Parts: sequence; C-alpha cells; structure tokens
Amino acid sequence: MTTRAGSCLSLLILEEDRRNPIAPMKEELEFKHHAEDALDRLYRALSDAADDYDFEPELETGALRIEFEHPRAKFVVSPNAPARQIWVSARSRSFKLDWDPVESAFIHNDTGLTLMELVAERISKQLGKEVSL
Repeated sequence: MTTRAGSCLSLLILEEDRRNPIAPMKEELEFKHHAEDALDRLYRALSDAADDYDFEPELETGALRIEFEHPRAKFVVSPNAPARQIWVSARSRSFKLDWDPVESAFIHNDTGLTLMELVAERISKQLGKEVSL
C-alpha cells in the first residue's frame, strides 16, 4: 500500500532526477570505477595465490572467472551496473555486494564480508583448506 506522502516523495525524487540528469550518470561512473578497481585488486590477489592453490583466475570483458580442476567448478565475479552491485556466483550460491563508502569496499550485507574476504572464504570451502588472499 502506497501512502499519499510516499507517492508525493516518489514524484519529487523523479522530478529531481529529471532536473539533474547528470546525477545518475555520475553515480554510474563512480560505481564503474569502484567495481573495476575492486575486480583488478581481486584478480591480482588471486593470480598471486593461484600458484599455491589449485585454481586459475581470468579477468575478461569486465568479469572475473575462477576455475578449479579438483573438484571441478567455476566461480564468476561480475559487476551489475543497474543494481550498483558486484555479484559473486560460487557453486550453487549467489552473493550480492554493495559499495560501502565508509569501508571503501564492496560488502556483503548479510555477512559483513568484503569482496576479497568472501571470495577467499568461498575458495577455501571449494578446496577444503584455508586460502589467504
């Protein structure tokens, strides 16, 4: 049920967006910058760790793939620009992380883990041993 006050607020926000078309573009550019930086840092950490563990990271066309030989699996880490989130698909689970300006990191709201911590945890579960990134 939408209240009249809620409807008026929605209309004001929509009207503000029409008057300031640059704001959504600025938010999108900031998200892309943060996402690219986070994926690049994660890829470098994974590349360094890949020699010690049994997986292979690949960063291509804005998405990061992590492939495992034993047990066979593939994780995908990718930005979702419309939602302003980074999505992690690991085994049969999916995680959505939001940008936290205070932490300067993408954070999974349910667990409080950063992107790096979440991926390290998922890789550790996949390989059955502790993995540090």
